[in-house]
Amino acid sequence: MTTVAAYAAPAAKAPLERTTIERRAVGEYDVLIDIKFAGICHSDIHQVREGWGEAIFPMVPGHEIAGIVSEVGSGVTRFQVGDRVGVGCMVDSCRECENCLRGEEQYCLKGMVGTYNAVGRDGEPTYGGYSEKIVVDENYVVRIPDGLSLDVAAPLLCAGITTYSPLHRWNAGPGKKVAVVGLGGLGHMAVKIAHAMGAEVTVLSQSLRKKDDGLKLGADHYHATSDPKTFEELAGTFDLIVSTVSAPMDFGALLSLLKVDGALVNVGAPEEPIALNLFSVIGGRKTLAGSMIGGIRETQEMLDFCAEHGIGAEIELISAAEVNEAYERVLASDVRYRFVIDTATI
Repeated sequence: MTTVAAYAAPAAKAPLERTTIERRAVGEYDVLIDIKFAGICHSDIHQVREGWGEAIFPMVPGHEIAGIVSEVGSGVTRFQVGDRVGVGCMVDSCRECENCLRGEEQYCLKGMVGTYNAVGRDGEPTYGGYSEKIVVDENYVVRIPDGLSLDVAAPLLCAGITTYSPLHRWNAGPGKKVAVVGLGGLGHMAVKIAHAMGAEVTVLSQSLRKKDDGLKLGADHYHATSDPKTFEELAGTFDLIVSTVSAPMDFGALLSLLKVDGALVNVGAPEEPIALNLFSVIGGRKTLAGSMIGGIRETQEMLDFCAEHGIGAEIELISAAEVNEAYERVLASDVRYRFVIDTATI
């Protein structure tokens, strides 16, 4: 066991505070990672505040992890000391079910093991990236290409793959019209990636406050959802809409913007249930879908794609002592566009 410093929430809704945690000894197939940067995801806030249900405390959040390998187990073949690596939202799965076997471990039929707020196969709680080090099985570690700086790469381990996966699956590319709902931590990555894929990209945001940013990030068009004319002008326009908003939305209004056979894919995770009139999907043979991160293989594919196209997150680097303030600013939409903790400050 190794004792490392970390920032943890001692109880639900409590401020995070500096503490120490125990990391397991490096096993035969484990990789010890010196964490350099950890992104702050809105999911961290949902879980610290038990917005998604009962949680495990003390909780060390963080599933956007970038660092350097400092030790490997005797059976490790994929990594060596000094490698630049990342860890995303999961650190294990059953490895035997049909979803795991086809590289979609995030949909493990027995339940994936989250990087934090979960119980590992050893029966111990998992602790995330707001810490100095982490030990992870090599099969759940990905390589960060040399073309990506570790600080801007960290948010790709959640925000990047969460948006890349539905864009890839629903064939965003040349000739396709894609709308991104919300220009935040997830939304700004969706815009960058969809643009790089060759799609015509529109941002749908509550106001035009971030319009200049959206266009610089790669959007071709930018519209305010608070303006009723938006829904009149854009009715039947899009092949794909990716909603990144973690608050209840008028899904009927959004579905009206799709072409026949279009898809509205939700990657935001509101705490409250939504209401939907099914005629919104029946009329137009439309699809309302969801998507959750990506498997390890697809996550590596996403990182390689981002390196090839020079895509990193837009970040604000902070010290660990600023994490509680950062949480409040995320809730106030006062970040452009992802807070990243410099873990050297822990």
